[in-house]
Amino acid sequence: MLIRLIVSLLFVLAVLPAHAMMTIEIVGGASNRIPLAVLPFNDSLPDRSRSSAIASIAEVVAADLGRSGYFAMVPSSDSVSPADPKNLSLTAWKRRGADAVLVGQVLPAAGDLLEVRFWLLDAVRETQLAALAYTTPASGLRVVAHKIADQVHEVLLGEPGSYSGRIAYILKRNGRFELQVADADSHNAVTITTSPEPLISPAWSPDGKRLAYVSFEDKKPVVYVQNLADGSRRAVAKFRGSNSAPAWSPDGRKLAVTLSKDETSQIYMLDLISGEVTRFTRGGALDTEPVFSPDGRWLFFTSNRGGTPQIYKASLVDGGISRVTFEGSYNVSPALSKDGKSLAFVHRREGRFHVAVIELNSGQMRVLTDTVHDESPSFAPNDRQILYATLVNGRGVLATVSVDGKIRQRLSQSGDLREPTWGK
Repeated sequence: MLIRLIVSLLFVLAVLPAHAMMTIEIVGGASNRIPLAVLPFNDSLPDRSRSSAIASIAEVVAADLGRSGYFAMVPSSDSVSPADPKNLSLTAWKRRGADAVLVGQVLPAAGDLLEVRFWLLDAVRETQLAALAYTTPASGLRVVAHKIADQVHEVLLGEPGSYSGRIAYILKRNGRFELQVADADSHNAVTITTSPEPLISPAWSPDGKRLAYVSFEDKKPVVYVQNLADGSRRAVAKFRGSNSAPAWSPDGRKLAVTLSKDETSQIYMLDLISGEVTRFTRGGALDTEPVFSPDGRWLFFTSNRGGTPQIYKASLVDGGISRVTFEGSYNVSPALSKDGKSLAFVHRREGRFHVAVIELNSGQMRVLTDTVHDESPSFAPNDRQILYATLVNGRGVLATVSVDGKIRQRLSQSGDLREPTWGK
């Protein structure tokens, strides 16, 4: 039976449009890609003004799955989804090399809404693998396409997809800094805030409705929290000295921030409801870049308390601190996977800065990138990819790497891109 879901736009803001579009370059891929055909969705609507948006559904789904590195896309430009999937010749698609075929149709729903149906079919066994429907306004068709790609990914690979997530990052162009939010495929980019002074350290709230970040617009670093629904924002850490590196608690009620208001940079807990600030780390070392574990039991952070920058974790129950990274003399910028099992960070080796990941249970570490100046790693919602920034010809670009290091993508856009973070 078809499952009907209401899919609304993730946010509608009074924000500035971002006209520059990113392009995506894919390097590498899985050793055994699944051959998949995505047919254009059947459209029998009387209103032809929406035909181009409907035609883009299959294009977006195919682009999402194709760039993942896990699927080999079988050309389907000469075919259109049948009104009834039972009329599709799966034998013919098997002969064309497809193991699976995605077909769909768009029907009118109540008011101005559209119902988007899709079927995922096994061309080898000639069976149905999945069937779902989404109800959406025409403006939400791209969001629906990403969700369909998520479903196909999960059915065929047995793990959630991350195509419907969003990314935030800092773009510097024309002498100004912009905090932008975009779909995971870099489309639908909007500017959340802009400033002639640097913006750094964006961080998603757990519910994806707010962003914390640091702005230098007051000629010093100040931590702000901005609501994505209405664009309102407030300064939450504006103390003497430096205010930086905000990180959300799992319940979204607190921020861990780095402050230098008392002495050297230390980590404090900021209650966003009461405004109360409590010091968490102490001593003469520099402690910064906090990040909460998903279960709320630990705080990971960067410190030079051992003589060189390394990553530590502190218990949020009793305050006990232990060192996490040991290989090399420089490991910074911790980022935890959503399941709390892996830690990504920036590792320096022979003067080059790479994205590395360590399995927290075993302590096994591996370097994932071969670029020379990587920063700001962030896990995808499904923990299968890591988003980061790097330098190419002196310009900042965004890139992703799979957790096994085999699949890499580079996202380029006019301007200088830094400090990315992956949200819901």
